[in-house]
Amino acid sequence: MILFSPLTPIEDVLRNVLDWLHGTAGLPWAWSIVALTVMVRLLLVPLTVRQIHSMQNLQRHAPQMKEIQKKYKADKKKQQEELMKFYRENQINPAASCLPLVAQFPVFIALYFVLREFSKHPPGGDLSWLGHHFVPDITAHANAHWSGFLLLAIYVISQLVSTMLMSSTMDKSQRIMLMVLPVVFVTFLLNFPVGLVIYWVTTNLWTVGQGLITRRLMPKPAVPEKRSSRTPPKETEAEPVADELAEPVPAPAVASQPRRVKRKKKARR
Repeated sequence: MILFSPLTPIEDVLRNVLDWLHGTAGLPWAWSIVALTVMVRLLLVPLTVRQIHSMQNLQRHAPQMKEIQKKYKADKKKQQEELMKFYRENQINPAASCLPLVAQFPVFIALYFVLREFSKHPPGGDLSWLGHHFVPDITAHANAHWSGFLLLAIYVISQLVSTMLMSSTMDKSQRIMLMVLPVVFVTFLLNFPVGLVIYWVTTNLWTVGQGLITRRLMPKPAVPEKRSSRTPPKETEAEPVADELAEPVPAPAVASQPRRVKRKKKARR
């Protein structure tokens, strides 16, 4: 209990919000979790904006970063040093893309304890979701009913899609690790309450929709033009300026015809 004591205020807030959504707004407990998830994601919008800006910055500098990785491919330590130097010079924060996920983790753990308390002391109202034939009890473990396995499959698919949308600028090894992580995490979610899986599936679907909107609105980074030895050099902007500043060459003088002089006739005597 001492380990999780810092989460007690978050647990109290989540429990009060769920009570309000169920008691005042009239939502079932499962749909209250969905509404709670939407509220949490709305509160994380400032961090999401920073995440999007970080992704845009990474995409703009992706060609230079790939050049550094290629240049120091044999020396990983030097590669990391040069990348960190490049991040500082261009004011890039790679960790900004993980801020929404890190901020949600305490909420995830706190909601786990709230649902565990629900299972010990069931609150009044229906604890099913989409009818008793689909999810009979959101406080039961995910492996207790076939619907739990279906929700876990939706979780894995949504997590993979959100990773593909939000990790386009990551290294290949990091991206593979994020792809494998949801499959490994399923083994832990099997013993978690179904309501917690509903929370994570909802936040993943939010992330997928956010990624699709971001891809549509985010401008694609400019791809540098591929040049070969046969590609003619481009004219620089300094050339016309040099022509304007150059001294004008005087035009050749046109040979003028000799002037005819009229002689006066002498008077005859």
